[in-house]
Amino acid sequence: MAKKHEPFVIGDVSVAAGTQQSVKLPAAKLYNDTPMDLHVEVFHGTKAGPVLLVCAAIHGDELNGIEICRRLLGRVNAKTLTGTLLIVPIVNVFGFIQQSRYLPDRRDLNRCFPGSAKGALASRLAHLFSSILVKRATHIVDLHTGAIHRDNLPQIRCDTDDEVMLDMANAFGAPVIMSSKAREGSMRGYANSLNIPCILYEAGEALRFSDMSIKSGVNGVINVMRCLSMTKGKIKTKSTSVNASRSYWVRSESDGLVNIKLKLGERVSKGQVLANIVNPLGGEPSPLLAPTDGIIIGNSNIPVTNEGEALFHIAQFSGDEIEIINDNLDDFMQEYA
Repeated sequence: MAKKHEPFVIGDVSVAAGTQQSVKLPAAKLYNDTPMDLHVEVFHGTKAGPVLLVCAAIHGDELNGIEICRRLLGRVNAKTLTGTLLIVPIVNVFGFIQQSRYLPDRRDLNRCFPGSAKGALASRLAHLFSSILVKRATHIVDLHTGAIHRDNLPQIRCDTDDEVMLDMANAFGAPVIMSSKAREGSMRGYANSLNIPCILYEAGEALRFSDMSIKSGVNGVINVMRCLSMTKGKIKTKSTSVNASRSYWVRSESDGLVNIKLKLGERVSKGQVLANIVNPLGGEPSPLLAPTDGIIIGNSNIPVTNEGEALFHIAQFSGDEIEIINDNLDDFMQEYA
């Protein structure tokens, strides 16, 4: 006789096998004594397996991940699930309310992990999330967007030297995988220090919805669940992820207005004009040239610049991979545009 799957206990809530339950973890209070909770949606499967944590809005103005989480809620059935899925749509609830990347004290939550139970607000929230959720997970998908006024092509960032993370990244199906060591104080860095595989999905822009980024993200998380044998079905993606060998930002070489010539996701050749920087009062344009071949995976959306400001994020690919990623992007755009 098969052993019965034990309930999943989180906080003071016990979630029975084969059920879904909303759990609210007390986080802090607003100045007017209004309580703020960390909302966790728990899907506890009928069979033992991985504990996958999917979280969004560690930066409170990064909205695409919140919508990805919302759509996932309708795509998962605890009765047919192996393992446990923990979905946290909004980690930085304070920043979300204020439409801000930061907490009220201007701290970046993603530089405060693992936090402290007796620290400042950011440290306390990081400690709550770390101790109750991160430590319980066996795998993590962390959902992000670009910063305000910066757009990112859908991409996965992780330590590609780790086989489990690379398998998760390939399964996710974003067109580009960036080899990236986690920053000190980040949630991903803390998870990796505990040997918990964590991949980071970057797509779109802060305070904006990108339907392509959201659809790709939903499909990506489900693909990771299939990769981990949490749910049945084949991994579904029309494009193959390609690892970038390196990436860099191209910075403005003058001040003025930015007339962009190439868009996000486009292939660039060395010496190609990315944009013309022009004086708003007239005069000859100053062309901004691509230093190498590559693909634009990030860009600034503000059409004004000062010298030295980052305008285009370009990923480089080795050998024939530039041709592969070019074809893959066409497939990706057809699938999700």
